[in-house]
Amino acid sequence: MRELIWAVVAALCTPASGAAPVADPGRSVGSRIGSDHTCDPTEELRFICGVEHPEDLAHIPGTPWLIASGFSDGAGLKLIDTRTDAMQFWYTGASDQRAPDKTEFPLCPSAPEAALFNAQGINLRKMADGRYRLYVVNHGGRESVEVFTVELLRNGEPVLAWKGCVLMLPGMAANSVASFSDGTILASVLTRPGTTIADFVEGRKTGAIYEWKPGSRSFALIPGTELPGNNGLETSPDDREFYVVAFGWHAVLAFSRAHPDREFRKAIAAGFMPDNIHWDNGRLIAAGMTLDEPACGGVRKVIDGKADGMLCHRGYVVAELEPHTMSFKVVAYAEPNPDFNGVSAAVVVDNELWLGSYQANRVAHRRLPGLPR
Repeated sequence: MRELIWAVVAALCTPASGAAPVADPGRSVGSRIGSDHTCDPTEELRFICGVEHPEDLAHIPGTPWLIASGFSDGAGLKLIDTRTDAMQFWYTGASDQRAPDKTEFPLCPSAPEAALFNAQGINLRKMADGRYRLYVVNHGGRESVEVFTVELLRNGEPVLAWKGCVLMLPGMAANSVASFSDGTILASVLTRPGTTIADFVEGRKTGAIYEWKPGSRSFALIPGTELPGNNGLETSPDDREFYVVAFGWHAVLAFSRAHPDREFRKAIAAGFMPDNIHWDNGRLIAAGMTLDEPACGGVRKVIDGKADGMLCHRGYVVAELEPHTMSFKVVAYAEPNPDFNGVSAAVVVDNELWLGSYQANRVAHRRLPGLPR
């Protein structure tokens, strides 16, 4: 049975039309912490522990630096040196990390509190001046998208400065975030008020994509983007399209920015449940857990109106999506690992695959010697 499932994964997709304790801020840790054997490397993976719920990842291009979110109150943002596996809690709320721009974000009340900062989806965009904009979904203290500037010092080390925020609409919580070059922010909402996780597992529309344009007061619904469990989110380099993961369909949809209500392409991921999706060295990379996992009794189920929490250990798949043909090509996959469940994001740094998880207390990485560049 296991061999059959991985055969399906290898043949992946047919295009279709249409809260553990948090380490102290500033503490630097590595892949081996004391004598904690649970952080020891496995045959496949090496770990950087103390990274609470790194639901999403972003690589600063041309550098060894990796940014990880922390999907837990106080977990905030982490900065990882992929050369040494050293990790530091990046946003501390110190005065030199706050540079509010009241002209661009006049309705943002204040900087996020580091003790509450609960970061989920992240998006990194290079600006015309060579700096980067970092957009972060925040659930700690408020539902918002936080906006930072990332600048590389002469020694190559990145520094972070908070610029402002855009509050989500009442009752809404963002999941992922993306951006266009004109400063427009997109946010996915997994479940809107009155809908549940069980609804999207059973294929009913629960979420949507919301848009904030510079100068506007708030996010607004993009009609036509309502899907079963709007999750991962990315935009095209030419700003003409955006890509949305429909978690309930285990699919990725490509929308036209000009006509999102009627033009889209769709790819079903036959062997896994895509979660986050990002550009990585010119490739769209999606990552997620195995769809039909024998160790967990098969596909995700709804029992008595409640969806399975997916705490059972599932394998994972990382795949490259060709956005024009909407076809997938497997980059990596693995069977369940009790030390690392809930894979939700992946990036590649120098032929090393880095994995994020919305469940684990660590980031994982493994070598990919055969990955084409």
